[in-house]
Amino acid sequence: MAKDSTFNFKEYYYPSVSESDWLDYRWQLSNRITNLDCLHNFLKIDVKDFTHLKTFEDGLNLSITPYYLSLINPEDEFDPIKLQCVPSPLEFQDDEGMEDPLGEESLMNVKNVIHKYPDRILLLVTNQCPVYCRHCFRRNKWGNSPETKMDIQSLIEYIKKNKEIKEVIISGGEPLLLPSFHLESILKELRKIDQIEVIRIASRVPVVLPQRIDEEILQILKKYSPIWFVTHFNHPEEITELSMKGCRKLIENGITVLNQSVLLKGINDDSKTLEKLFRNLIKIGVKPYYLFQCDPAKGVKHFRTSVFKGIEIIKELNGKLSGIAVPKFAIDLQGGGKVNLEPNSIVAINENSIVVKNFQGKIYEYKI
Repeated sequence: MAKDSTFNFKEYYYPSVSESDWLDYRWQLSNRITNLDCLHNFLKIDVKDFTHLKTFEDGLNLSITPYYLSLINPEDEFDPIKLQCVPSPLEFQDDEGMEDPLGEESLMNVKNVIHKYPDRILLLVTNQCPVYCRHCFRRNKWGNSPETKMDIQSLIEYIKKNKEIKEVIISGGEPLLLPSFHLESILKELRKIDQIEVIRIASRVPVVLPQRIDEEILQILKKYSPIWFVTHFNHPEEITELSMKGCRKLIENGITVLNQSVLLKGINDDSKTLEKLFRNLIKIGVKPYYLFQCDPAKGVKHFRTSVFKGIEIIKELNGKLSGIAVPKFAIDLQGGGKVNLEPNSIVAINENSIVVKNFQGKIYEYKI
């Protein structure tokens, strides 16, 4: 295979590491950058910012795979990959954000099972990720403890008691961080339940740890097909030779791959960047599915744009891209689910908020 540009990074910083190790997800996970001092060996961090961040280091939760770190241009202060994974002092200057912006805690009738919509449930199978994205709306659940052990029996009983449940979304954290046998045990039990029609996996592995898409995981997913795989590319620079290969492997094994992006200030909040991203995703067979307004989680205020910025971008893209390349632009309401921001979903526009109607016809006010 042709060399990926990330190999230049490997050869400079990890000259003694073999190519086979670099391509092994276990090596990538074992060598994650998890503290500021280590990160400082790779990137220039402003002295003032570094000193500020050190005061919060005990609760910082930092994790970056060497692969994802290799995508950063160290000379660019505003590199879009850097902004997504390197902590900023701005995270600790947010007095408006919420610990649980989607109201998920109130929707858990069973531990780690979120039942927001009548026909589907979401499983939080782990609280860990290969890379902790700084814009994550589940930041309050990050942790270094062993992966969550899903109570399979309680899950099965809950599903069988709620006959309207037809779809299960396996999420986290990063579900593909589970040991393969553990992930397979969840899929196996779900496939035994006749009422379950759709299984989705929400994973950022193709973006931050594409080495995990190996033969072992492919055979598991193929065994319990059909599986809908929803990943999370936010910027064109995240589409590399290795990430393309991971997505193509999934598709070649009969797995449908969709993409959910988040609108992030200073990273992708312009139509030119998103047009390039969505065109490149379509090229590799990945359908742009959703573009989400960044949720008002605590610590992410500096990433949030105006809702109208997203509407403007989608309007521009509609004139440049075909329908298969334009995602839905949506907000996620606290306890109210997703609302696509289309003309018929906006009921009223106020000075500091918009009033929207959700999938149940309920009215919500959303601060802009």
